[in-house]
Amino acid sequence: MVETETKKPAPTREQLLDAAEAAVLAKGFSGTSIDELIAAVGISKSGFFYHFRDKTELAKALLQRYVDADDEIFDDVFSRADELSEDPLHSFLIGLKMLAEIFADLPNGHPGCMVASICYHEQLFDREVREINERAVLGWRRRFRERLERVAEAYPPRIPVSLDDLADMLSVVADGGIILSKATQDTGTLPRQMLLYRDFVRLVFTPPPA
Repeated sequence: MVETETKKPAPTREQLLDAAEAAVLAKGFSGTSIDELIAAVGISKSGFFYHFRDKTELAKALLQRYVDADDEIFDDVFSRADELSEDPLHSFLIGLKMLAEIFADLPNGHPGCMVASICYHEQLFDREVREINERAVLGWRRRFRERLERVAEAYPPRIPVSLDDLADMLSVVADGGIILSKATQDTGTLPRQMLLYRDFVRLVFTPPPA
């Protein structure tokens, strides 16, 4: 007989962050109140302030957690892609296919991008929150540019292209795909856009036929 392990509840701080992330992605930071979060988690207001000094501190923790989670996904996906192929172009294309499959497996579509949510209402946040946002975006550019540099070294681009812009294009496609998916209520939009980006990268770097 298999012993059933009792699942422990998440720590209250994580419960607050979970509730806040769902609320912010659904209706924005200004539309999310402390009262609704403590009601969702089932604690008092003093319990909230035990974990977060104010909504700004909550925003910092929420954004940093979101960025860290995305970085963990990218680390996992592209490390597995590297294990499958030592060719820099093929590895990058495999990683992009994996990302598209992850997006396609989300039953209700991608919930939204916290970085974009902060950008849309950056006047609500202090400088530190905006700097976390900027570091995240520039970090993603640097991450994908490093891969594209290895690709370009092995496969010179067939057209003049900025590797920074091509790296940024992955973020643009992802956020644009999320918006299109929500606007059209078509959960397949984001993975299809990611695969189109993959096709574009392939065309830029694949040598012409002899």
